[in-house]
Parts: sequence; structure tokens; C-alpha cells
Amino acid sequence: MTMTWSRLMSAASATYGGYALSTPRHLGRFLTDDRKSQGDYDLLARTYGARDLAISAVGLLGRSERSVTAAMLIRVACDVSDGLLLAPQTKDEETRAQVLAITFGWAGLNLLALARDRRVAKKRKRALTPQ
Repeated sequence: MTMTWSRLMSAASATYGGYALSTPRHLGRFLTDDRKSQGDYDLLARTYGARDLAISAVGLLGRSERSVTAAMLIRVACDVSDGLLLAPQTKDEETRAQVLAITFGWAGLNLLALARDRRVAKKRKRALTPQ
């Protein structure tokens, strides 16, 4: 199996996707203390869940490095956009910082995993190329 770290991150993201679908209120509870407003984030959380499962499926089941790479780059773009869109919706500065740390941190971990996998693939190709 190739792209081991990217596939591992995709599995972790799929786990969050399942959680977001099964417990969508987690997002509203995190972003606001107003119980009436918490439900307003349920649909968004479900959307994140479905999106993460779809992207993770490509990351996990993709048969080529290109498809796994595409899934990883899409995930990074989604995580960054999630942070930029959710941060202004938070209840306070501490929560805003946490939202940005989680979303940008997850994007960074995905980039690191992808970079590692691409380095390994490049070394493997060099080793297989006749000199």
C-alpha cells in the first residue's frame, strides 16, 4: 500500500465525518453558548461529515498517488476555509483561537503526511530506475 500517512489521515478524517453525522450538535455547542443557536449549526456539521467521508473515501480507496494527492489537497483547502469561515462565528477569542488551531492544525498535519508520502514515493521511484 502506498501513501501510508495520507491514508492514515484520511481514515482519521473519516472518523470525524462519522461523528459529525451522528452527533451534529457538537459544532454548535463548541461555537456558541446560546442553546437556541446551537441547532443552527447541525446542518453545517452534517455537511462537513458527508464531505469528509467523501474526501476520505478517495484518500483511502484511491488507486493512484494522484487521486490520493488530490484528496489530500482538497481536504487541506476545506480545512483552511472551514477555519476562516467558522472563526468569526465563535463566542469569544479563546474559542476563535481553538477553531483556528484545530482547522489549520489539521490542514498542516495533512500537508505533512502528504509531503512525507511524496518523498517516500520519489525515493522508491529513484531506487527502481536503472542507473
